[in-house]
Amino acid sequence: MSLQEEYNLFEYQNELELSEIFEDLKNLTQKIWVNRPKSENFRQTEKKKERQQYLKFNYEKKSVKARNYVGVIRWREKTINLLPKIFYREGIDDTENKEYTKRIHQHIFWWLRYCRKFRFSKNQTAMSKDFSNIFEMMIYFFAQNTIELLSKSLYVQFEDIQRETTFIKGRLNIHEYISDNLVTAKWHKFNCTYDTCTIDNRFNRILKFVTKLLVSFTCENINKELLNKILFFLDEVSDEPAVAEDCHKIRFNPMYDEYEIVKNYCYLFLSNCISVHNENDFKAFAFLIPMEYLFEDFIYGFIDKEIEGVKATPQKDEIFLDKEKTFKLKPDLVLEINKKKYIADTKYKVIFNDEEDKKKGISQSDMYQMIAYAVRYGINEIFLFYPNTVKNSHHEENNCERAEFKVKDELSEHKEITIYANQLPIISHDIFDETEIRQTLKKHLETLFKSA
Repeated sequence: MSLQEEYNLFEYQNELELSEIFEDLKNLTQKIWVNRPKSENFRQTEKKKERQQYLKFNYEKKSVKARNYVGVIRWREKTINLLPKIFYREGIDDTENKEYTKRIHQHIFWWLRYCRKFRFSKNQTAMSKDFSNIFEMMIYFFAQNTIELLSKSLYVQFEDIQRETTFIKGRLNIHEYISDNLVTAKWHKFNCTYDTCTIDNRFNRILKFVTKLLVSFTCENINKELLNKILFFLDEVSDEPAVAEDCHKIRFNPMYDEYEIVKNYCYLFLSNCISVHNENDFKAFAFLIPMEYLFEDFIYGFIDKEIEGVKATPQKDEIFLDKEKTFKLKPDLVLEINKKKYIADTKYKVIFNDEEDKKKGISQSDMYQMIAYAVRYGINEIFLFYPNTVKNSHHEENNCERAEFKVKDELSEHKEITIYANQLPIISHDIFDETEIRQTLKKHLETLFKSA
């Protein structure tokens, strides 16, 4: 088990006084931000900002708060878990905190499995493992899946090789043969390009690079052992650096379709892992995901895979609010239910937190945005999706809130725009039971769409 000193920070909630390491952590997170991967998978809306967006530093108190990322930051012998705000609750002792953190990471992994760009295995046996953060848990899943596949057969692929041979093999490269061989009196050697079936291919080189990366970062002995087994299988594969975009170039034939899961893990790690050194040569590592996009992608994936009779498509058409095409409008999803279209937009915000608030915690800017969608897209019914929280996640109470707002469009013959604001039961309070939480969310959405 890990001997790391661990801290838990919930987005914009609790605050940690870290005076002894304050400056070091501040400099470190800035370097992590500068070196972050530019990934299309978890898009980063703060691209133009030069200051890091992971932690909020209070210079007077020498303390830190988490912003809107979830994941882990690790350096020296310290680990900071960045956790979703919807799980925040006060007064948890150390023993309970360990189990609670584990359940939170089980939720995060479940959400990731519905994201559009991933297709993870449904094997949940590792959920019983005592991992303290999502990163170690995902390494375990990655290693288990990879070893299972490599034990059956190594991935082999035909690749073009260009080299000199003593006989013509494959295709003779005429231009190279004339310029490089004939003029240098090497007429007896032929510059050829030919196919060969090899394990030293692009995918295995990516897999080996990711595995070595994870070996250097994991603190769990069981993960180190599993990752070293993968490296043993790939001993004859060349060492070559890789980036997330390299995974897009890999296309498997049906015989190796199961390797798609491993490729998805490689892409996730390469997209969201950052490694840096500070001036004291302390190696640091971070695995961080923007929570807003994770929530949006999870809801889309869940509707697409679990709700029958509902066609969900991400909006790709560019529609602008003004004629000059300055203000772009792009809702998260367009839903088609019984041949009728609805707009759906996800908002990773805590609402229905104050019974006396007539607005239910829904911001005025969100309402303005939904009305703009309705007017420009010509769709007068809109779903706003928000997450539930631990304060209202007991299944037996089933008290996810919803609200309905109606707006009359005075410029369109008093047509009525209806906005349905809904909390979705995406978390369970006590025990993470995938079957139960999936069925609860599915039933909630099916009821919602039928009543619309």
